Amino acid sequence: MDRIDAKERLIVALDLEDIRAARVLVAALEGVVDFFKIGLVLQMAEGAEEFIHSLLKQGKRVFLDYKYYDIPQTVSKAVQRASQIGVTFLTVHGSTSVIKEAVKAKGNNLKLFTVTILTSMDAEDIAEMGYTKHSVADLVIFRAKKALEAGCDGVIASAIEAERIKREVGSLLVVAPGIRQSDSPADDQKRTATPAEAITAGADYLVVGRLITEPKKYGPHSTPREAATAILREMQTAFDQQQS
Repeated sequence: MDRIDAKERLIVALDLEDIRAARVLVAALEGVVDFFKIGLVLQMAEGAEEFIHSLLKQGKRVFLDYKYYDIPQTVSKAVQRASQIGVTFLTVHGSTSVIKEAVKAKGNNLKLFTVTILTSMDAEDIAEMGYTKHSVADLVIFRAKKALEAGCDGVIASAIEAERIKREVGSLLVVAPGIRQSDSPADDQKRTATPAEAITAGADYLVVGRLITEPKKYGPHSTPREAATAILREMQTAFDQQQS
């Protein structure tokens, strides 16, 4: 088995105030991180589309986290466009019919992920949404199974559910957000894990935002580059132990 390279598995969330700040962070992480998530925070920022194309031209990988949710035909067209420009990962949401159309449109190089339950949500939140007969974990597993049946490559899920997804669902990739160190502020996140805990639980990729974008507040490091390097080191140790 080839050794897993942690650098291939760390995705930095560019949830910043504008494109200028995103460019500065990408430059600061040059040579350390080459996989970046563009989400709703930057979606409508001036120059967002140009920025995404510039990342791709630089050889960076882009995770487009727009959580496409609409009628099947509309989602299909949006997924096809993302595939054509060279995005690596893309998130979609919705019923099986929506997901199946998205899968048909994704091409060979784009990997498609569905969202299970946001890491900012707990049992009280899903009950408010009408899911009163399921635990968070059970709902995550249900959605993961539906994603697999529809042909998705993976799911976005808390590291807390990663082990169960791998055990009960099988060959889905798991991308885990909500990454914190044990002494970091949780803020709006309710289901968190450290980088090592997430990898040990079975997460294949980690999405890390504030630990890297605000290192002085969320960890012991003074710069994003130092924080990312430390996280990669922690991830690599966990991957190596997993493979030994």
